[in-house]
Amino acid sequence: MSLRARFLLYLALVHLVFVAVAWIVLRQQRLWLILVEVFFALSFGFGWWLTRRLSEPADILRTGVELLSSGDLMSRFRETPQPEVNRLIRLYNRMVDHLRDERAANQEQDSLLRRLIALSPSGVVQLDFDGRIQSMNPGACEILGVTEASARGQGLEWFGGALAREIEGLGEGEARLVTIRGRRKVRCRRLSFMDRGFSRTCLMLEELTKELHASEKAAYEKLIRTMSHEVNNTSGAVISLLESCLAYGRQIGTSDRADFESGLGVAVARTRHMNEFMKSFADVVRLPAPVLRPVALEDLLRDVARLFSPECEQRRIAWHSRIEAGLRPVRVDRGQMEQALVNIVRNAIEAIREDGEIVVSLGMDQGVLTLRVEDSGGGISPEVAARLFTSFFSSKPNGQGIGLTLVQEILIAHGLDYSLETVAPGRAGFRIRFVETTPGSRSAGPA
Repeated sequence: MSLRARFLLYLALVHLVFVAVAWIVLRQQRLWLILVEVFFALSFGFGWWLTRRLSEPADILRTGVELLSSGDLMSRFRETPQPEVNRLIRLYNRMVDHLRDERAANQEQDSLLRRLIALSPSGVVQLDFDGRIQSMNPGACEILGVTEASARGQGLEWFGGALAREIEGLGEGEARLVTIRGRRKVRCRRLSFMDRGFSRTCLMLEELTKELHASEKAAYEKLIRTMSHEVNNTSGAVISLLESCLAYGRQIGTSDRADFESGLGVAVARTRHMNEFMKSFADVVRLPAPVLRPVALEDLLRDVARLFSPECEQRRIAWHSRIEAGLRPVRVDRGQMEQALVNIVRNAIEAIREDGEIVVSLGMDQGVLTLRVEDSGGGISPEVAARLFTSFFSSKPNGQGIGLTLVQEILIAHGLDYSLETVAPGRAGFRIRFVETTPGSRSAGPA
């Protein structure tokens, strides 16, 4: 029972007692009895009115609290004839107007922030108070190759590999460049923010693969063109002079002529070899835009298998093909794609050396035609994985890194998604996804 109701009950009981006393005392004097009862009735009415006036601020406060508890910030109180009550009403109305404006501004900012996060190409991963994944924007899902539903509730170790190790070691505000899925360069940054008075963690992921590749490519293209120009100009003149010197061999004694001609021949051969060496680098720079035609990848894979069949038999490497039936042709440059596959298979064979297997599979994966080349060559170490697809990087003692760089340039020119990583203990896998995007290419008519 409210305070107002209790006070009204008290007034009613007191007046009933007075009415009873007046009835006993004045029942013989009807006129005075009527006057006293009228007085008691007026007294009770005045008491009720006074109680209502005194309890009005409390009623306003109670109603205001109920409205605030329900989240209603649109209702306002009208002013009354009481100045004291009006001061309370004006204060409440100003407070509600302020809260409503603040809530509208926060909702608008929150809506804008959510839209920016959803549309941002950068990845945003929010962790809960226990350090588990609470939400991921589409940018993070695309960078990490996962879905938000599968990641929600997982710990950071769920990312696996170098990414999990790097994120675990990040300090507040620290950023670090990480290689994921064998080729993608991602800058990771750990930030914290306050949520309901508690500190939470947010991870920012920024895809830098294209920017870093473009920067590297511009640098090595300029360097290779300069070196190729100087080497070709110099070696051409040197070879011409050396071959001219061979004509003087007849003027040298018989005993020294063989050594003279042999020495010049070695010099000419080495100079030509240097030209070929520079040409292999220049070929990467001069790679033409792919001419796209419909190509049946299963036929292309059979040609590559026939090409390496003798070497695989000699090295005792088993070749397994797993090709789905009824696959559609894809629009690629057959020559360039064959060149890329030859380099991929060559790397697999050299990783195995002898006694192993290569598994080539072609089929649909989540609605996308996907080609995989897996080998039992021992997998990829974390140190090598961090530098894969760095221009002209090679883990081989005498490697030049041209093959993998050429493969990367061909696949990028076709607009294809690709990766090279350890897929199982002791096994590496090269994956190519034939997505329908072909930047930097030109189409041709049917072959």
